[in-house]
Amino acid sequence: MANSVVANPDFWRHEWPETDFRKTSIKNWIEILSGGPPKDGIPALSDPQFIRVSDEEKIMASEPVITLEILGAAPRAYPIRYLTWHEIVNDTVGGVPIAVTFCPLCNSAVTFDRRVMGQVLHFGVSGKLRNSDMIMYDRETQSWWQQAIGLGIVGEMTDVKLTALPTWMESWEQFKSRNPNGLVMAEPAFSRTYGSNPYVNYDSSLRPFMYNGDMPPHGVPALARVVRVGKKAWPLKRLAETGKIDEAGVVIIWESGQSSALDAEAIGRGKDVGTIRVQDLYGQNLPHDVMFAFAYHAFWPDGEWMLGP
Repeated sequence: MANSVVANPDFWRHEWPETDFRKTSIKNWIEILSGGPPKDGIPALSDPQFIRVSDEEKIMASEPVITLEILGAAPRAYPIRYLTWHEIVNDTVGGVPIAVTFCPLCNSAVTFDRRVMGQVLHFGVSGKLRNSDMIMYDRETQSWWQQAIGLGIVGEMTDVKLTALPTWMESWEQFKSRNPNGLVMAEPAFSRTYGSNPYVNYDSSLRPFMYNGDMPPHGVPALARVVRVGKKAWPLKRLAETGKIDEAGVVIIWESGQSSALDAEAIGRGKDVGTIRVQDLYGQNLPHDVMFAFAYHAFWPDGEWMLGP
């Protein structure tokens, strides 16, 4: 009986009176689950403050940050110690309005251009999950967006695709050594245990949280990390064994030194999962994601698994 209640949009209308549920690509509403916090219960950030790399003293060397490099602007680091608790940062860098996003349950870190159909959107956290992945919403149209794929799924923006930007996760030490004059997002003015991981040992679990879909094929563990470029996925384990892969028109390089954000209680003490850089054959950075295998399979069921020889 409970499933029949949530298996249609009427269940959500009271919380989302401005969302046009008549327009949607969702075929089975039972896929939409409450993650616990309500709308904006996880507070997205807007117009964050930044400090110089040399002034940052709290972040541990191996802690992951999301690195953004836009021509004409100082390189910026968005620490996962903050994104774990806020999941979205609305910012403007080099005149480009962006949304830096991180879904801990999928380990998905993607940065999007916020310019859509002639307007600039501001994103928040809906509190809803689909295939264990965060559903974002925009404050302008109250449409719902699937974070991992950057696609509108409910409301006016249904089927509209966000443009992903070429950012990547690396350790704080790696960012600092390359960008001594760079900027790092300052600690937000919220009461949170920044630097701690509320999902201790999550990436050692056998099954993902709040996920009822199919498990990945080829014997790939559900919470194994894969490097997704477009519709292709390379197992991180394969990258860690070889250090570099050059195939399918992309060059992927793995380097040790970055802690998992989803292992130890202190993010900076997590196991070493390494840093991935993805470039084309001309050395240009490419948009990509390092996500859990179950999430890749859920959103790209016909994707190509690059398992190697």
